[in-house]
Amino acid sequence: MPKFAANLSLLFTEYDFQKRFVHAAAAGFKGVEYLFPYDHTATALRQLLDDNQLEQVLFNLPAGNWGAGERGLACLPDRRQEFQDSVHLALEYACTLGNSLIHCMAGIKPEGLSTTAALTCYLENLHYAAQAAAEHDRIICIEPINHFDMPGYFLNYSQQALDIVHELNHDNIKLQFDIYHAQRMEGHICFSLERLLPYIAHIQIANTPGRHEPHLGELNYDFIFHFLKQLQYSGWIGCEYIPAHHTGAGLSWLQPYLHHPH
Repeated sequence: MPKFAANLSLLFTEYDFQKRFVHAAAAGFKGVEYLFPYDHTATALRQLLDDNQLEQVLFNLPAGNWGAGERGLACLPDRRQEFQDSVHLALEYACTLGNSLIHCMAGIKPEGLSTTAALTCYLENLHYAAQAAAEHDRIICIEPINHFDMPGYFLNYSQQALDIVHELNHDNIKLQFDIYHAQRMEGHICFSLERLLPYIAHIQIANTPGRHEPHLGELNYDFIFHFLKQLQYSGWIGCEYIPAHHTGAGLSWLQPYLHHPH
């Protein structure tokens, strides 16, 4: 059966961050992810995981000034030192929290910076991150994000991401395949999943339009989950959706996947 992780940056936001771990576990989730851990100490977060028998699945490298609209540092040539520092901070957290996956956000290409210069910087930074992560047996994920929700983001298409993975040729650079973003940019979800599966370390879900629960929208997630089972995908599926109402009220889709005979 699929392994679902609650994204605590979007789910259970009715509660304080620390309480979200409790509610995620009570709802039947076995893993959690969220955008950033850095507002809390790694030991405090580790305690929340242990207290609720949850596994940390993923978080992002520091992404610059989020409140000011920054969405990653990796393609920004004037922020290289900050990027390198961020890699080591994230790895410290990962070693305490136990997650093997860390998402590196590409960033928004500044006006006036050529695509070539941004790509060169992005590749060099990913190479640096991958080498540092390999020393700790960690994987760096890259995720195409749709340009409707995040205009100017430097990585939009799965083929772009695949080209980068091939170009860098590091065992520990993998794809984070967000089905919501992929549906908005390119469609052909099952075709893409089958083609990209050898390169995918993590999958995230939300339905379109609206980015709500998997059962609310145009995609047939029951079919997609069954398809992933046929493909023998063994990784986590991160629930990175915006609840249409109260988080708990929208979790009916999850029930069939929680109780199954062994």
